[in-house]
Amino acid sequence: MKSIPISLICLLALAGCQTVPDRLPQAEPAPSASCYFSVNALSNAEAALPTNAAIEASVDVLTELGFTLNSTDTTLGLVSASRERPLQGYYDPYDNAYGYGRGMRVFGGVGVGRGGSSSVGIGLRGIGYGGGVGQQPIEVERVSLLVHNDHVRISRDVRRFDHVGDLRESYSASNEDFCQRFQTHFEQAIPLRRTP
Repeated sequence: MKSIPISLICLLALAGCQTVPDRLPQAEPAPSASCYFSVNALSNAEAALPTNAAIEASVDVLTELGFTLNSTDTTLGLVSASRERPLQGYYDPYDNAYGYGRGMRVFGGVGVGRGGSSSVGIGLRGIGYGGGVGQQPIEVERVSLLVHNDHVRISRDVRRFDHVGDLRESYSASNEDFCQRFQTHFEQAIPLRRTP
């Protein structure tokens, strides 16, 4: 009889311990109810606002809020925009993950060679030497709007990058505050887009 290696038994035991997730991935936290609203309910007018006019008003509101337009598709009713800002004094929550200390980043190391000659080398992360030195951590805020069947759906997320461009934080930001501000600006922009 052939013996089964103990490593194979451990591998089979570990494979049996795997579990499947109890639900599919979802936006955390869930989008606010105010991020989905009726265009015509805001305007309180008898005539419906055309989809193209709603898209144009949405673009006006986003540019007024400081966003740069990335792309639009009028046939789908989709608008995508983003804005970024520098993060002064940004604390990276992963800095202390390996015990290097708060605010300190270690990307390379120093080594001394063995043999007839010794050498000292310094390894840096990035392209060439000094990659990321002098760059600023940034926050990128992305907004996507879908105008469909006289309704607007807002999706917003925030991503934070460290000084070398690595993604450090990412979260859904479709919150009540942003969506209410958007609705207020949108309502003010509607009369400019409504045709007589």
